[in-house]
Amino acid sequence: MTAAGVKLREATAMDAAQIADVHVEAWQATYPGLLPDRYLASLSPASQAERWREAIARGRRGEVLVATAEGSGVIGFVNWGETRGRKAPQPAEIYAIYVAPDWQDQGIGRDLLKAAFEEMAAAGYGGALLWVLASNPARFFYEAMGGTAVGSRRERFAGTELEETAYAWPDLFTWLSAWR
Repeated sequence: MTAAGVKLREATAMDAAQIADVHVEAWQATYPGLLPDRYLASLSPASQAERWREAIARGRRGEVLVATAEGSGVIGFVNWGETRGRKAPQPAEIYAIYVAPDWQDQGIGRDLLKAAFEEMAAAGYGGALLWVLASNPARFFYEAMGGTAVGSRRERFAGTELEETAYAWPDLFTWLSAWR
């Protein structure tokens, strides 16, 4: 069941500016204290929009689904594709999932994740994973959605060393059956 008045659909290049707005707004609201303030302040919806426009038009970043609300446009998105990395324990990966701060805690993230998992399963991917900053409170959302921590890594990003945790859903078909 999708949150009231919210519709999910495949993104088009015309959505890029609104996806970029959600992307930047969510990062700036979520990552203070986790990423350098200077980096967060430098994020530009205009540069992100160009990246998203090119990625969607060329299919470079995999599949992108958006959540829209009448009168508000794009309020969230999920981006997924084949797992990056040869030693990944699952064949598909959520690259990004964000909901605009004013729309959080309404089930939109759950709906986006479920829609991505449905598409993954339909494409023949049996399992999925995603990486999240270990100190990001969103990890509790992934746990509530049945994700299991399966690994960790240290990554250098924006001039700082970050600890990340991988969450996996090894059987999307069983997960989807339980969430119907």
